[in-house]
Amino acid sequence: MLFVERHWQRSVCRMSSVAGKRRALPSAFPVLDLPLLPIHKHIYEANLRNSNAWCKKYTEFSEKVMEGGGERAIARHTQRNRKLLVRDRLRLLLDDEDFLELSPFAGLGLPYGDIPSAGTMTGIGRINGLWCVFVASDATVKGGTSYPITVKKNLRAQEIAIKNRLPCVYLVDSGGAFLPLQSEIFPDKNHGGRTFYNEAIMSAMKIPQVAVVCGSCTAGGAYIPTMAEEAVMVHRIGTIFLGGPPLVKAATGEEVTPEDLGGARLHAEVSGCVDHFAWEEKEAFDYTRNIISTLNFLLPEEEEETKKRNAEEPLHSLEELLGLAPKSYNYSLDVKMVVSRLVDGSRFLEFKARYGTSLVTGFAKIHGHLVGILANDGQLSYEAALKGSHFVQLCNQRDVPLLFLQNTAPTAALTLSTKQAEMNSNHLKAQGSMMSAVASASVPKITVVIGGCHGADSYAMCGRAFDPNFLFLWPNAKVSIAPPGHIGSLLPLNGEQEEEQKKQEEELNRRLVEESSAFFSSSRMWDDGVILPQNTRKVLRDVLDIIKQQRYQLSTETLQSIPLRM
Repeated sequence: MLFVERHWQRSVCRMSSVAGKRRALPSAFPVLDLPLLPIHKHIYEANLRNSNAWCKKYTEFSEKVMEGGGERAIARHTQRNRKLLVRDRLRLLLDDEDFLELSPFAGLGLPYGDIPSAGTMTGIGRINGLWCVFVASDATVKGGTSYPITVKKNLRAQEIAIKNRLPCVYLVDSGGAFLPLQSEIFPDKNHGGRTFYNEAIMSAMKIPQVAVVCGSCTAGGAYIPTMAEEAVMVHRIGTIFLGGPPLVKAATGEEVTPEDLGGARLHAEVSGCVDHFAWEEKEAFDYTRNIISTLNFLLPEEEEETKKRNAEEPLHSLEELLGLAPKSYNYSLDVKMVVSRLVDGSRFLEFKARYGTSLVTGFAKIHGHLVGILANDGQLSYEAALKGSHFVQLCNQRDVPLLFLQNTAPTAALTLSTKQAEMNSNHLKAQGSMMSAVASASVPKITVVIGGCHGADSYAMCGRAFDPNFLFLWPNAKVSIAPPGHIGSLLPLNGEQEEEQKKQEEELNRRLVEESSAFFSSSRMWDDGVILPQNTRKVLRDVLDIIKQQRYQLSTETLQSIPLRM
């Protein structure tokens, strides 16, 4: 039986490699030609003003992140420590600067202060043509110290690598955990130790991992290179030890240099903890690129890639998406206008067009990738939820990735009569059916919040709790249990204490204005980043390329034990 199963897996692998050389089925989907009309002008212009204001904030946050730990920290890092900045390291590692950065605004405005980009830069870029996740410490931010948000960001990068079977490269330059917050970094399941658990699981899954030690690897950070499949270490600036020279002196009275205690020579020549010795950082990244070139992937021909990148553009300008991004739910225009500005040639094959019309479903291509799209166009009704459940199962049956464009209604309908109670009960059943379909679908799922992300509708539309492969927000997006101004419908009625309830509602609404913004969400890692509406098509192209890459890995058949070091 085991032989038959393995033979079948090999047959499928051969079939998929042959299929990669074949052409996709031709399609002639209907064109969605939905230009802006005079009737849209008032709402469009209000949305555009709102989007421009949020885009200005996006620019301000981006500039703050680019500054890292500030001028003094950068000077100390480059002049005294003679290290490259994290973005300069990535220029040497990656093929080009056209990479997908993940959660760049993580760590801003937290209770324990600003930690620009959470002190670590994560993303997905090409190395020798192969998409790889990178996790790169930024030692200019708090000296490379790990905060709770740093751990959360690193774990999300590993989660993305696991879910999409992407090789992972760690650029390690860390000073260990921020001890005053150790209770939020060390003890729990998804705290620091999970990093090493993930490394072991990824190796067992044949997901390659390479570590570059280009700075300090102290305490827990020392396990990252020693658990990676291959490790490169830079002379003089790279160190690996559980406790540094000050700890050695305090414990034994012995004075020792960082290089003698845990430098590149020691670990390359004596301990065997690293596999490649580099005299300088450029040489280390050359080693890393060569290591990636040994991975067992068979990438598609360049002609196929060029064809995808030169796919038919939408009929209307991507810049118009700024005016289609709703200022609030009441400023939402027909969501098909958004769809038509994202997909190839504005071509869209709608599914169940006349049924459950508050949810738009259908097939389209984005840079040649076939996707199934679900987009909110009103409150998720009973019929819309049944339709959504059917469509998700259909896409799952055909192995078509799902794209959710989320703009959920502010609040559910109130139960004011027996008939309404019956309708709400049926609605709950249908919504539960859609949630089950989304949760159990094994195809890749991508969510873009283009407006509101509120209540149970957001779960059915593959919110964060439903584990999409990627989740992005537009700058105008709102993420909360209810949007500002609608929280009163969730509070219990109390006629005797009406004034006190009113004060409570005002306070909650005040908090919601701040806490529901896209930037508040992104700073806490509730998503994979804020993206500009006009950049969405490019981001979706990259994400779909990234998701598809796992088909090109030749050796994925069985789990195996992790490679052991000396």
